[in-house]
Amino acid sequence: MYTTKNFRSKKELKLAVEKYNLAIEAEKNGPVTVLSSMGDVMVSGKPRPVTYFQPGPFGGNEPKDGTFCCEGPHYPEPHKWYATCTAKAGVIVKVK
Repeated sequence: MYTTKNFRSKKELKLAVEKYNLAIEAEKNGPVTVLSSMGDVMVSGKPRPVTYFQPGPFGGNEPKDGTFCCEGPHYPEPHKWYATCTAKAGVIVKVK
């Protein structure tokens, strides 16, 4: 699986997921005023989820919940990182 954004490292992916989770928690407590150093985490004041897809002929049947493996960067570059991700409702919520 690939993440929708082409993360250059596993660290970037983990950071984006952590920031999304923090923004969701902050949103539950009131208006979100979190500033992000990564421009893709916040969109119009709302958190942007980290999503994923399966490339090639096997795409379209990605699990919406559960655990799976992500890799990056995207093809045709050689993969430099692999991560075990946990998703809920089609959004990555945890990265190992």
